[in-house]
Amino acid sequence: MTTSRAFENGELIHPENKVPLLLNGEFVQSDTKTFIDVTNPATQAVICQAPVTTAGEMEAAIASAKTAFKSWSEVPPPERARHMFQYQSLLKKHQADIATVLAKETGKVFDDAMGDVWRGIEVAEHACGIPSLVMGETVENVARNIDTYSYIQPLGVCAGITPFNFPAMIPLWMFPMAIACGNSFILKPSEQDPMTPTMLAELFLEAGFPKDLLQLVHGGKEQVDTLLTHPDIKAVSFVGSVPVGQHIYKTGTDHLKRVQAFAGAKNHVVIMPDADKQRVIDNLVGSSCGAAGQRCMALSVAVFVGAAQEWIPDLKEALSQIKPGPSDDKTSAYGPLISPQAKERALRLIASAHEQGADVLLDGSDCTVPGYPNGNWIGPTLFDNVTVEMDVYKEEIFGPALSIVRTDSLEDAITLINHNQYGNGTSIFTASGAAARKYQHEIEVGQVGINVPIPVPLPFFSFTGWKNSFYGDLHAYGKQAVRFYTETKTITARWFDESIPSEGANMTIKLK
Repeated sequence: MTTSRAFENGELIHPENKVPLLLNGEFVQSDTKTFIDVTNPATQAVICQAPVTTAGEMEAAIASAKTAFKSWSEVPPPERARHMFQYQSLLKKHQADIATVLAKETGKVFDDAMGDVWRGIEVAEHACGIPSLVMGETVENVARNIDTYSYIQPLGVCAGITPFNFPAMIPLWMFPMAIACGNSFILKPSEQDPMTPTMLAELFLEAGFPKDLLQLVHGGKEQVDTLLTHPDIKAVSFVGSVPVGQHIYKTGTDHLKRVQAFAGAKNHVVIMPDADKQRVIDNLVGSSCGAAGQRCMALSVAVFVGAAQEWIPDLKEALSQIKPGPSDDKTSAYGPLISPQAKERALRLIASAHEQGADVLLDGSDCTVPGYPNGNWIGPTLFDNVTVEMDVYKEEIFGPALSIVRTDSLEDAITLINHNQYGNGTSIFTASGAAARKYQHEIEVGQVGINVPIPVPLPFFSFTGWKNSFYGDLHAYGKQAVRFYTETKTITARWFDESIPSEGANMTIKLK
């Protein structure tokens, strides 16, 4: 079956609820015999099946993208921007439709799903400004009658490998910027929630872009490795876990590609005694349990300094009041974890906290939701007196759990955080400008919030994780994404005046 659309009234229109590939501008059924079940995390019911793309289909996608690049790279940036304006308009128009599908396959509550889509729309909006973003530089008379100027030119076929936790936002981090820069793109989304990226691709075609500019493939490690090793792929962007991120980065760079690999996180928040108590508690609840804690910028360690430790009972009480539930229930604070495997990982780490001596103030291990006995539920979980040797501190739990570490001073908190292997995001809550200034200057973390719990930058900046949270040189979206997806060509030019005689051979490297 070949169609120009994948959805009708929010439902897949392809046979047997099999997610299609997008090859050469058409949604097609894969020839594969292997499919991956996509399940509703609240019920375990199979929603659809994602194909494991065949080797031949991978080659076809890459070949189509290579052909598309040749013509698209010649399209003037203002024309590319006009297409992107149309795309971001369609994304806004269909935001709720996308969020409905997203909530169904991820388990996110609807408002959170709407936020996922919106943060992606913001990047598409930024890509609309591509003419000014790809402006080069010039200096007249760098030497006598010699000018130097630079052009920003597209790179080629680019690829993106995206995770389950933000199936709208993170793909939209990637292909709008890459395509606005003049490249073609192959997207390999998570096999756990492939419908949302498929809907993004459908709207991309509707926006009037050339049919073969964006390819959509599905599968697992074999398909990823094809993208990492194929000679026609010039750059790969990845968001996921540490071990996979290391594999992505090493394999891609070993095959001479540009790679940006966003990996694990252990985000700390420091609470000073002079902070606003109620705002601290509200922000800790939302940032630790929102999206069931399945955010790479979720706060998972709260460092209470000095007298702020007196607020811990109030935090426990606030966390105990929120409840998980299905995405279509407006009383649900958050949804289930994405899979039974994710739940099992969280349960293992909660059990290890008991065994290793943490004070487990709240244990969400036995959480149940009436009417949804098979959901991947974890209730709000709170650990106190956590130490750096404990597994629950060292590992990314990716669940609705918060670990409390106690320190006597801001200096101790900074030392603790700077010794952690991750550097994705951190926050401080304080009323002191001096404390905030000290923290933002001395902390060895790429993204810092001051009285802001999840300091994800807007897209005219860049997403700048440090240490083992990122492998690569140039980060996602913003100016760094433009540099990642382009090459700089520098021209040094002189035009001779025939009325002026030659000065003879210049035997030095110096320009004259």
